[in-house]
Amino acid sequence: MVTRLLRILVLAVLPSLAATGLAQAQGPITLASTTSTENSGLLGDILPRFTAETGIPVRVVAVGTGAALNLGRQGDADVLLVHARADEDAFVADGHGAYRRDVMFNDFVIVGPRDDPAGISGMTDASRALAQIAASGSIFISRGDDSGTHKAERRLWARTDVDPGLASGGWYKESGSGMGATLNTAAGLGAYTLTDRGTWLSFRNRGNLDILLEGDPPLFNPYGVLLVNPARHPHIRAQEAEQLIDWLTGPRGQAAIAAFRVNGQQLFFPNASPN
Repeated sequence: MVTRLLRILVLAVLPSLAATGLAQAQGPITLASTTSTENSGLLGDILPRFTAETGIPVRVVAVGTGAALNLGRQGDADVLLVHARADEDAFVADGHGAYRRDVMFNDFVIVGPRDDPAGISGMTDASRALAQIAASGSIFISRGDDSGTHKAERRLWARTDVDPGLASGGWYKESGSGMGATLNTAAGLGAYTLTDRGTWLSFRNRGNLDILLEGDPPLFNPYGVLLVNPARHPHIRAQEAEQLIDWLTGPRGQAAIAAFRVNGQQLFFPNASPN
């Protein structure tokens, strides 16, 4: 009887061990994601849990959202985790992505020097604050890299009468870098910039920068996860990528996102819906 039970247990466990070994033998799947999810420490915290549960290693390519979507279009990533909803929907509508799911959200904030030469502290309209920064000639650092943050910034400028591109190299400076590097530049120059709250909370080199404006509804920052379309790119590791998507949007992944803290503060808020 004992021998028979052991045989049953071995037969039950062998398929999962074989699947785990196969996933590891095939190497990691590639997740193209934003610098905010990487710089904040979120991915470094939650992805090892996914790998421990599934045996599927994940290689992260941390770039701006625009660059991540381009990697997906070229078939150079299996799954994307980005934050530019209109561009994500277009990615799927154009056939580059199989589908998109909500994962989490946080928000953007405008940070600037503590002495606030543009006088935006206390304002509640982010676009009006940007217009006031422009009118004062105070330095504003843009990421200028087609990232989700840069796209959000452009949407805010579009609600003003200011074309910041006309001032490029003057009071309006483009870093062409990720969020951490852009914040470093802003801190060094005593300048204003737009940042996601997650990166800000995990950023250490703040200098004399403070959050000066927050809470305006256009600053809402949702993140979506997308499967690169295997019909267009047959080499995509679709099965393993879907396991990652299901984990991120399922109870364990959502709990891991909610539990991630920096100095006791929650950086991202899960909002996945049932499949």
